[in-house]
Amino acid sequence: MDGGMRNRQISNAYYNAGLEKAKERDLTGAVILLKKSLRFHKYQTDARNLLGLIYHEIGEVGAALSQWILSLNLQETGNVAEEYLKALQDAPGYLDMADQAAKKYNQSLTYARNDNEDLAVLLLMRMVEEMPNYVKAQQLLALLYIHHEDYAKAGRCLFQAMRIDKYNPLTQRYMAVAKQNTGKADVEKHKLKNAFSHRQMQDDDIILPPSYKENTGLQTVLNILAGLVLGAVVVFFLVTPTIRDSITSKYEEEIQKELELVNQKSLQIDELNRKLEEASDAKEEAESSLETMVNNSGSVLSQYQRLAQILQAYRTEDMQTAVRLYTETDWSVLTDGVLDEIVAWMQRDMAANGYQVLEQMGDTAAGQGNTTLAVDYYNKSLQIKGDNIGVIYKIAMAYKNAGDTDHANEYFGEIIMKHPNSEFAAQAKEQRGF
Repeated sequence: MDGGMRNRQISNAYYNAGLEKAKERDLTGAVILLKKSLRFHKYQTDARNLLGLIYHEIGEVGAALSQWILSLNLQETGNVAEEYLKALQDAPGYLDMADQAAKKYNQSLTYARNDNEDLAVLLLMRMVEEMPNYVKAQQLLALLYIHHEDYAKAGRCLFQAMRIDKYNPLTQRYMAVAKQNTGKADVEKHKLKNAFSHRQMQDDDIILPPSYKENTGLQTVLNILAGLVLGAVVVFFLVTPTIRDSITSKYEEEIQKELELVNQKSLQIDELNRKLEEASDAKEEAESSLETMVNNSGSVLSQYQRLAQILQAYRTEDMQTAVRLYTETDWSVLTDGVLDEIVAWMQRDMAANGYQVLEQMGDTAAGQGNTTLAVDYYNKSLQIKGDNIGVIYKIAMAYKNAGDTDHANEYFGEIIMKHPNSEFAAQAKEQRGF
């Protein structure tokens, strides 16, 4: 038996074992086996597609896209990965939501490492509401709760994580700590479920400060805090008429104590108001971070989506679409290591051929009198090959033909000053009139 055949057999064996693990909800174990399968035979499409499905199941959509894109590149026909990619791309707003969830997780991790655990919890709570299957987020939120000895809340997060990935070692280790500190270590599994999952995570599931809430629950928190502190005061005033009816000199000392209690409660109210103001400032900081995330158009998942579209354009030999999307992609974020070979090949091909396609598209637009589109294509061509002086000259001529002398002279001047020895320098001087 040759080595290639043996490697494929070993790969298939690991795939079958990984499939069994996945059926048992041991997703962590399945990932390990599927990666081994692919190490022996990278063309094991079923293993790669299943690995993508598992990544998607645990909330890591970017990793799922990466596996499916590579799978489709390795096997272009009869590959179910094409259906998976299309389903995600066609789901309205799904990729954007998943991308924002990943950013919230990363931002929460940064907050936690920099002692801003209250902000970390706020972002994680929002995130797991949108994507409760994001196992890493549930684990991080549980760890923060454990750090502040809020073991019941940690248990609820871990129970949700175990519903997705039943035998995840990290989840199980955290759960053991949670059970030990809530007296649940010897409870049967169904009782543990009742203890930890009897309700959905509420708005008050947050670490520090206790009055720190999301915007939509702030008024409710104010009412609750005020109610807790004012309860004794309200009761005091409700019973005052009865007390007053029976006042005698022997009760004057008790009444004085009650009045002092009222003063103490007033001071507590002032302190709570101060904390609420601090919480409001912290909430605004978190919301500002969220707004920055939402307004970031260079989302990671959108770059994966563009990469899939570029590969599809290559398969249909639609080079105009491929080069246009290529120039709109932020390649710096596609660094997961899985797609390095594909990205490197694509960048080499674009450097050799892509800039010429864009230049031709610019020529067509210029010939149709569409200066704006022509300049856009020419600039995209320069993104790939920035030293193409002929394209710079074409931009200048496009502006001149459109009557925009100022912009035309700017580009003519660039050629004259920066490329005085080029064949276009003399033509640029002539066009400028000197």
